Amino acid sequence: MTEDAKPRRRFLQALAIVPASTLAVGVVATGCTDAADSGAARAAKAYEPTYFTKPEWNFIVAAVDHLIPADQYGPGAIEAGVPEFIDRQMETPYGHGKLWYMQGPFHPDVAPELGYQLNQNPREVYRHGIAACDAWCQKTHGKLYAELDKPLQEQILKDLQAGKIEFDAVPAKTFFSFLLGNTKEGFFADPMYGGNKNMVGWKMVGFPGARGDYMDWVDQPNAKYPYGPVSISGEKG
Repeated sequence: MTEDAKPRRRFLQALAIVPASTLAVGVVATGCTDAADSGAARAAKAYEPTYFTKPEWNFIVAAVDHLIPADQYGPGAIEAGVPEFIDRQMETPYGHGKLWYMQGPFHPDVAPELGYQLNQNPREVYRHGIAACDAWCQKTHGKLYAELDKPLQEQILKDLQAGKIEFDAVPAKTFFSFLLGNTKEGFFADPMYGGNKNMVGWKMVGFPGARGDYMDWVDQPNAKYPYGPVSISGEKG
């Protein structure tokens, strides 16, 4: 996290080639400026969540700002619309758990290769996880997560990832894995899903997007591709 010397751009380039289902990776270093913070706040306020409550939304905005912060390498999760992406995902078959086998028996302690092992869909994991984390923060620090100072917020994310904080309603590490995985997806998905606004994630890693024809470049090995990304809807970045 903050002690990692690798540039954020290199980290995100690595994330871009990892399957979106891969959830357990490290948290990105923070280091946002005041200007970036104010810009992030304006971006988040422009969207009204349909699933998350106001306290839940505040948690999401605060947390993803740590996972992919705006810095000298480019915009972060807030500017990219990651909170909007996550909220919109909660209303999809994915959010309702329709993409997995959700009948018992459930064995949470088995290897991940054996599939998802909780009787909670992503909507429920977020609802229970945020409530549990806010309750823990209120009990331990006297404030909700979104009201804490940034260094403490980041330490709490570290502890969630490491399993140092325990919740009754949902495993803390599972909750964090959903949050981190969906943050990565929102930063790199096509903009039609609500995230990756202005294709900032694609621009950062040099991904050309959904262009329909690359034939002019097939016989030009190692040539630098000169054009910006294009979304599925035809928007140019």
